[in-house]
Amino acid sequence: MRFSPSFLDEIRERVPISDVIGRHVTWDKKKTNTSRGDWWACCPFHGEKSPSFHCEDKKGRYHCFGCSVSGDHFRFLTEIESLSFPEAVERIAGMAGVQMPAPDLEAERREKSRATLEDVMELATAHFEAQLQAPIGARARAYLRDRGLSGRTLSTFRLGYSADSRNALKEFLAAKGIEKQLIEDCGLVVHGPDIPVSYDRFRDRVMFPILSSRERVIAFGGRALSETTPAKYLNSNETELFHKGNVLYNFARARRAAGNDGTLIAVEGYMDVIALHQAGIENAVAPLGTALTENQLKLLWRITPNPVLCFDGDEAGQRAAARAVDLALPHIGPGRSVRFAVLPPGKDPDDLVRHDGREPFDQVIEAARPLAAMVWSREAGSGVFETPESRAELEARLRQVTGTIADESVRFHYQQDMRERMRAFFGGPGPRQRNQGGQERQPRRQGGQGGARDAFRAPDRNVTITDRLAQSAMVRGHAELPALRETVLVMTVANHPQMLNEEFDELATLEFDDKALTRIWQAMLDTASAGGRLDREHLMAAIELAGHGPLIERLEQQVRNARIWTATVLAAAEDAREGYSQALALHKRTRALKWQKAELERDIAECEDVEESYAIIAALQQVQLEIVRLENQEAIIDGFGVLSGRAKKGSGGMG
Repeated sequence: MRFSPSFLDEIRERVPISDVIGRHVTWDKKKTNTSRGDWWACCPFHGEKSPSFHCEDKKGRYHCFGCSVSGDHFRFLTEIESLSFPEAVERIAGMAGVQMPAPDLEAERREKSRATLEDVMELATAHFEAQLQAPIGARARAYLRDRGLSGRTLSTFRLGYSADSRNALKEFLAAKGIEKQLIEDCGLVVHGPDIPVSYDRFRDRVMFPILSSRERVIAFGGRALSETTPAKYLNSNETELFHKGNVLYNFARARRAAGNDGTLIAVEGYMDVIALHQAGIENAVAPLGTALTENQLKLLWRITPNPVLCFDGDEAGQRAAARAVDLALPHIGPGRSVRFAVLPPGKDPDDLVRHDGREPFDQVIEAARPLAAMVWSREAGSGVFETPESRAELEARLRQVTGTIADESVRFHYQQDMRERMRAFFGGPGPRQRNQGGQERQPRRQGGQGGARDAFRAPDRNVTITDRLAQSAMVRGHAELPALRETVLVMTVANHPQMLNEEFDELATLEFDDKALTRIWQAMLDTASAGGRLDREHLMAAIELAGHGPLIERLEQQVRNARIWTATVLAAAEDAREGYSQALALHKRTRALKWQKAELERDIAECEDVEESYAIIAALQQVQLEIVRLENQEAIIDGFGVLSGRAKKGSGGMG
């Protein structure tokens, strides 16, 4: 029996998932926070002594950090009690006090038909796979080999070949006893009242099976081998199984690779997904030859709150990114958005990883820009705003674009963000300056070339960096030691591991600029999620075992040299938490400023108009002044030690 999504959502919302699971487990009183609907227990699916099984009423999901099982209300009952899905739905509906819907005989008929169609699609897939390996598939194999695909990759994605014949597949299926109507219903042949004899839809093409979220073949994409074929890529037509706007290529496999807290990367084509998978990047999906749809975006959000949309670096990719901005804006919400990664000009993911390896692609993804930055860049990046009228037009356009956001709270913050960007953009001196006599003068140009680079070097426009800032970890970049604030965060938790138990979910989302710190932080999270004893001695032993012993010693010395005693084992728990909170606030602000600084520097590098560049430089000055201000506030993260009985800086004993 099929159930409507609205019915399933209704009964899920009425019954906390902890009520369903609580009948089979005993909640751990120390780790559980009942007021927040955050529950921990020993996993009912595998034997363990320390609780690593977690569920959240707010999300309606469970996950075990030990054996990696996860799911919702229905999945839990089908797994733990071996109920069928309809039986699980009936159980939850009873708990919710909601009457089960009347059986839909037509829907049941369609469900049986769907299962039969899936069997036919499986036969077709096996046929195409066999054709690829047969002598007739030699040219297709050569094409795939030239694209750098291994035999293992061909097998993983079940790639195949459709012969250059009008009836090869049709005759194969007929020989298997498949009725003509079923072949037509699967979209495998072209047929109609004006076509006397149906013929194979896919001919002389490399075949890409398209799987449903249940990993059943529901459609095909075919890449023509002949360059004279009008349609280079051809998809199955819409069928009972396949609705193109609701499906993402490689979705099920990428969902597994993304994991419980991972992300998904949406690229533009089949070959991009396959090449990335072969390079070790298994969490990529692709729309099926068209722009991303609303339903496909919702599929991404089912797995991760902040997927990355990756576009080619050509003009078509830029246009696709602009369309994706308009698609996403109305549907974003608190904690739910998208990021944008743009590849170098002339490159697509397939090219990049095939010729340069995965590292350049990883860098592109790491540099993905938030949606708000894309909105600003699109609306303000190419305009000239020399008059109050043009600036007012930009403001009105930004207000109109952000006004499409349905969520009131997010819309408010977006409009506030755009106002702040406007102030930063136009906050400096105008494009024309006046001399001491009040007369207008043209902006200064150097070398007769103009452009942003020359403007940036103009003597009266230099952006200065103080000696203190130049020596700081924020500006130093690749320094020998990580940024002090990042070290403070890691060492505070390392020396006070009870914070891992109390705030695990929040700590798991923390990101660091320093890669070595990222690795040691992950080792700490892995140790906490594994269960068992979690005191400082145990955690340090795990860090040592993971090969981070020398680094942790250097980090310990770094905080002692800086006399930030709240990050040491000597601090009282309350002081450690307070110091951590202050360091975290500065850390988040620092990352935001570094991102903003990089964006402005990129804008300056790309700007060829001197007058426009002055406004960008003024905004950059403001950002760098804020960085200096943060440097001067570094003492904020030094604790006062009332509870630990320790004095402020200079008290000694920290060397």
